[in-house]
Amino acid sequence: MADTFGPMRSEEADDTDDGVLGRCLDGGSSRDEPIRVLVVDDHALFRRGLEIVLAAEEDIQVVGEAGDGAEAVDKAADLLPDIVLMDVRMPRRGGIEACTSIKEVAPSAKIIMLTISDEEADLYDAIKAGATGYLLKEISTDEVATAIRAVADGQSQISPSMASKLLTEFKSMIQRTDERRLVPAPRLTDRELEVLKLVATGMNNRDIAKELFISENTVKNHVRNILEKLQLHSRMEAVVYAMREKILEIR
Repeated sequence: MADTFGPMRSEEADDTDDGVLGRCLDGGSSRDEPIRVLVVDDHALFRRGLEIVLAAEEDIQVVGEAGDGAEAVDKAADLLPDIVLMDVRMPRRGGIEACTSIKEVAPSAKIIMLTISDEEADLYDAIKAGATGYLLKEISTDEVATAIRAVADGQSQISPSMASKLLTEFKSMIQRTDERRLVPAPRLTDRELEVLKLVATGMNNRDIAKELFISENTVKNHVRNILEKLQLHSRMEAVVYAMREKILEIR
């Protein structure tokens, strides 16, 4: 089953660890229980291939599957998975549309989009809807398991080719700031601003704690407060916000 997901990644991926761009939210953690995964794809053969591959991983358990976004919402509400591995385009209800509903019925579930779509619009919409990862189906089977573990531990995962598009969008958002001012966001404390700046540079919580001489748990609390105050879903959106508001300058 090693070739289930097509060819290996391009040369661009060689510049990143494990072939995906990961930004750590919680700094990593150990688990006593398997990571519970819901697989959502409209192709039964692809779902079966994923199940076989992931069954070989001792720390990952596929607890259910769904053939479209509507079924995925029902299954997520019933199973409360840790990770939802979901395609973008499916009949009846697509993955991006289902993403918001899944976050409502299973708030603790983290969503990884696994798709053939390399369109920027799908990437941006998925992030806005609350997805924590966006991976192309060209990645290797080993990388799927690696991405699941990373997201379960609080990281955001994006295929390298999509990450470059996201960075381009960050810059465009900054340029558009001068043209259209948004309603002022809730005020962050000085410490929260310090943490947000370091988050936006790509530091994980452990490194931020060392930089500011505070505990890692304190950093986690600050990150949680930042997301709640700004009404953001993920660390990735916090980076977008920081760049849009020119909290972090792009050279």
